[in-house]
Amino acid sequence: MAEQGHYPEYWEADVVLRDGGTGHLRPVSPADAQALQEFHMKQSQSSIYLRFFTYKAKLSNKELERFTNVDYRDRVAFVITIGSEIIGIGRYDRLDDPTEAEVAFNIADGHQGRGLGSILLEHLAAAARENGIRRFSAEVLPENRKMIGVFADAGYEVRRHFDDGVIALDFNIDPTDKSRAVMESREHRAEARSVADLLSPSSVAVIGASREWGTVGYQLLEHIVEGGFTGSVYAVNPEAFEVAGMVSYARIGDIPEPVQLAIIAVPYDQVLAVAEECARAGVKGLLVASAGFADDGERGLARQRRLVRHARANGMRVVGPASLGLINTRPGVCLNASMAPALPVPGGLGLFSQSAAIGVLLYAAAQRRNLGLSSTISAGNRADVSGNDAMQYWEDDTDTKVVGLYLESVGNPRKFSRIARRLATSKPVIVAKSDVTGLQLPPGHAVRTTQAPPGALDAMLRQSGVIRVSTNEQLMDVAQIAVSQPLPTGPSLAVFSNSTALGRVVADAAVGLRLEVGSLQTDLVLDAGLSVALPLLRAAVTKALADDAVHAGVVTLLPAPGLTVEQIAACLQECVAETGKPIVAAFTGIMDPGAHVEGLLTSGGREDDGRQSGLPCFASPGAAVTALASVVRYTEWAARDHGHFTEPAGADPDGARKFLEELHPRVQGDSLLRLSPAETERLLGFYGVPLLRSIAFATADEAVAAADELGWPVVIKTMDEHLRHRLDLGGVRLNISTPEELRSNIAQMKQALEPYGSFEMEVQSMAPAGQGCTVRAIEDPLLGPVLSFGLAGDAVNLLDDWAHGIPPLTDTDVAELVRAPRAAGKLFGYQGLPKADVPALEDLISRLALLKDEHPEIALLEINPVLVSTAGVTVLSADIRMGNPQRRTDSARRAMRD
Repeated sequence: MAEQGHYPEYWEADVVLRDGGTGHLRPVSPADAQALQEFHMKQSQSSIYLRFFTYKAKLSNKELERFTNVDYRDRVAFVITIGSEIIGIGRYDRLDDPTEAEVAFNIADGHQGRGLGSILLEHLAAAARENGIRRFSAEVLPENRKMIGVFADAGYEVRRHFDDGVIALDFNIDPTDKSRAVMESREHRAEARSVADLLSPSSVAVIGASREWGTVGYQLLEHIVEGGFTGSVYAVNPEAFEVAGMVSYARIGDIPEPVQLAIIAVPYDQVLAVAEECARAGVKGLLVASAGFADDGERGLARQRRLVRHARANGMRVVGPASLGLINTRPGVCLNASMAPALPVPGGLGLFSQSAAIGVLLYAAAQRRNLGLSSTISAGNRADVSGNDAMQYWEDDTDTKVVGLYLESVGNPRKFSRIARRLATSKPVIVAKSDVTGLQLPPGHAVRTTQAPPGALDAMLRQSGVIRVSTNEQLMDVAQIAVSQPLPTGPSLAVFSNSTALGRVVADAAVGLRLEVGSLQTDLVLDAGLSVALPLLRAAVTKALADDAVHAGVVTLLPAPGLTVEQIAACLQECVAETGKPIVAAFTGIMDPGAHVEGLLTSGGREDDGRQSGLPCFASPGAAVTALASVVRYTEWAARDHGHFTEPAGADPDGARKFLEELHPRVQGDSLLRLSPAETERLLGFYGVPLLRSIAFATADEAVAAADELGWPVVIKTMDEHLRHRLDLGGVRLNISTPEELRSNIAQMKQALEPYGSFEMEVQSMAPAGQGCTVRAIEDPLLGPVLSFGLAGDAVNLLDDWAHGIPPLTDTDVAELVRAPRAAGKLFGYQGLPKADVPALEDLISRLALLKDEHPEIALLEINPVLVSTAGVTVLSADIRMGNPQRRTDSARRAMRD
């Protein structure tokens, strides 16, 4: 919560506007008085009247003081600036009802229609919720249709009535499904537009263009010109009158037309000055090829942050630094602003990479496999434009059918998960990520690392529906199937081979990858000559794939005399066209080093449905089946019901929030506050999670009194966190029915625990018998909330048999989480035991996921154990630790992240 009168710097944000430009949003301060006066005086009489219900040429000193001196709690105001100019302002003032505030906006005439009002409303609502306000009201003149539209289109339930010549509006500002969807839609359109402007500029200038062959500036300019870019191209070099046969300009400001994309290839110490010149010249985007920023330690990181802050504040987006470049193969653009020697063949694959080295690997692999590209983005240090921005663009890009991303670091996983999940419902998204991504950072990547359990990041990717691979070659293995073949509608394969042993090996590999083998034919005859062998092959394949129970074909062949791989691939491609089902081929045992057996063979153009023509071929049958299995898993995910985000009945997040605000003063610095049993029970109660009561005791008499209060039979247990669940070590005694048994068990327990030390004890009501489970949730610096589930005991303690999910979780996510651990079979009638009440367990996990998602100040929440019986769940123990709240990287307000 913002302290009274203390400037909340963390409220500042760079924002993407509706037209793809950027601005800087920040709280107002007294230093803004003159800029606010200038803003007001530039407004038309009509705009001033609509805002103040009267005309005033200037704001009085008293008004300026009131508008710019706020306490950031009861009175809050935000301004959006480009450079030093205020282009929009929004404010709220708390009313007599402390949960309600009046809100008002004023947008510069020259910047109306850029979405400033909706952005200001989102940030004001977030600040208001932080300060305990739950409703906004506003008074608007009937003719102010634009402002009425801002409120009406925000996704809130707006009430309105006409009173004394004005329209009075009021609405609850807590996020709803509809308001979140509206914000995400606006964010998507703005970010997609900003990337589209970078990839389809009307004009490009290369700053640092050189006449010296082999330099970065020379190559970038040459590649743009020779690639056939359809827009205007300019060279900027203050030391040359002519570069590459064209007039060179000394500064970008000397160019006679506005430049949309500036490509900067100058030494790092000159980049910021060049960026400032670009801002003055009205450039919309920067592509920084220069290195020497975050890849150069703390000094370089500071330079990079200054560059990005300056660019965003002046309406420019930044690709890089240390970027390999941008490529757009669309015929109307033909942009090769990269170090690639030639514009790639147009195709359906969009590629995103970070470091230049990985970009080179991806580009080379695509070219080697004849994969056509729609566009590529090399983000370099990923200081601004990120994979999230690229996905926003590719979601709408009709040229892109498949998206491939190689992630060396992850900046905003929660946003990534949200965007990828939406994108993957319409297009395959392939993500290459090493096993240490998120755990350590490559040079030049200034993002946070994760402290989440191993597997949590992969769980986030699975939730998102992306196809996760480990290397760039595996990415291309999957991509060449996805861009060229109809997507399989099920897991059943027809396997064909001219070798019995090879065919069986491939079939076994398919079963190991959870595919089904509906047909296995290992008697293909390919040595009967071209005129006989190919018709026989075609007949066998089309007949098997005609079966509705077969969904794809795998053809794996040893060399056949008289037949080339190109001839076989062409035949199989005809089978794909005839059956409408995907086929992959693997050609093994070919010794000719000049033979090309990987990639899209017989590729040429596009199919009617937009797929790239060609048959995906492999040198390894294992790689072929593995890649096909990845595509099958994706299509199964895309076809299923992904569930709904629902709030469990009886949950009271507002009550929990107020309770946590009461506890917050006890949190000291970076330390964690462990909630008492009573506080834990109360917090869980706000989410409908009852905690089985326990009472600590010091003497046997106190234990008997506690048992009388709780009701017999009871349990006694040590309060040591390591022994309290260990029945085998004497840390727990069950089903004690009488005071005499209780006294005896206390004595025996103390004797059994004596080798381990002296421990406090507690008595608890006896719970129904059931399967013990563990639920743990943490707040991770990178991923945000992470919820883990496993079966209590050796499964999690020794075998690390956890399943992970990243809240918010749909009901389908929760169901999968419960079934994911290897030991989960014990919940479903294992070895003749009765089935546990899994729906009750899922309801509990849904409540805990909501609790963790709503409250980032909960640093740790552990339920261990929860007993799942045949008729319900019982929470026996809970540990909750609270820290200073962390600001999530994907809040309800739109903001660009560093």
